[in-house]
Amino acid sequence: MSREPIVASLQSVRRLAVTKQHLAGKVPARATTAAVVRVVRDTAFIQWDPVTVVSPSHMISMWARLGDFRPADLERLLWREKRLFLHWIPIAALVLTEDYPLYYSMMRRYPESLSKSWGSQRAYARTFLAGHSKLRRKILAALRKGPLQVGQFEDHSRTPRNDGEWGSSSDVSLMLYLLLMRGEVMVVGHEGGQNLWGLSESFLPSWVDKGNLSGPEFEELAAQRALRALGTATRKEIQYHFPRGMYHDLPGALARLEAMSTIHRVKVDELGHHDERYIHAEDVRALESMTTAAWQPRMSLLPPFDNMVGSQERLNRLFGFDYIREQFLPKEKRKFGTYVLPILHGDRFIGRIDPRLDKTKNELVINSVHAEPGAPTDRETAAEIGETIERLGRLVGATQVTYTRRVPEPWKSSLR
Repeated sequence: MSREPIVASLQSVRRLAVTKQHLAGKVPARATTAAVVRVVRDTAFIQWDPVTVVSPSHMISMWARLGDFRPADLERLLWREKRLFLHWIPIAALVLTEDYPLYYSMMRRYPESLSKSWGSQRAYARTFLAGHSKLRRKILAALRKGPLQVGQFEDHSRTPRNDGEWGSSSDVSLMLYLLLMRGEVMVVGHEGGQNLWGLSESFLPSWVDKGNLSGPEFEELAAQRALRALGTATRKEIQYHFPRGMYHDLPGALARLEAMSTIHRVKVDELGHHDERYIHAEDVRALESMTTAAWQPRMSLLPPFDNMVGSQERLNRLFGFDYIREQFLPKEKRKFGTYVLPILHGDRFIGRIDPRLDKTKNELVINSVHAEPGAPTDRETAAEIGETIERLGRLVGATQVTYTRRVPEPWKSSLR
């Protein structure tokens, strides 16, 4: 039976998106390990990126949500308590070990679990695995003796790859990735900034349930996880967010969930009739509360790979914010800087900064600050931006924050 969609304003949809990503309300006074787990659970994943222009992207994402975040807590959750693990979905991400049945469902079908959107990669993975069975056996035999970095495998230096496929530096590194996607190996630690590889059966805690989800069950569960993390979402946004490119019949999964009243359609007049958006039933009341005084805005700095800015199309459509990861552009084509962090204020993106950590001086250098058209010009907002940047400095261990002259005029009194 067809049901009338829930009608919501664009502002409410934006605010729900921010709230579901733990970027609204007061910053927690103390970030416990339970809070870290809760953030990963509610956001579905935190994308992993170890580049340290300022701090690894996943560290800034956690800090934006948890405030006084201790990196040692994340290390303990990953390598000792094992309540989180590092997996590719297929982007590198921190995910919940309690969700292992969801990932195992993809692993046991890999590479057939890849959807048609991955094109030739599914066929290539199938061919590579079939043609390198001896290498697979050698890698697994080596790991039975204990964890290894990629460069410690006997064949690594002798199997360079130059065909441009997947960016792997050798057949060994590609095989490790494929075995990870199949659930046979996983990252079990870090040493000197390098992944430490081990056997999944040796590393996974005894309480892990692998489950046995069917294809439809997997898609229904995954779609709910993505939708709850996003607040509201179109079919395309769900497909892109989590797990990316792994749905084979998302329309069917959404139809079944809607028939069970697990999800509902949402109509946003400002987005037009072609924006077919959904919301989870458990978030309807939260959506209705987004226009009340109970909603508390927050000032946040977000890293380039944060969930809030992961989809350029969604970011532009919901927030009117055009964001490109300029570190991947030639220098002459960069408009805002090298490692640009958007400034989120409440439910609006009001600017961006281009920071760099000078480790020799323990100095956070702000190469430039840019304001979006229509950004607030009051002193209170400027002061809050300055305080947030100071907090970022404390996260990365900087003893001082230094600004260049490239600061918007209304904000200069606070950013100097």
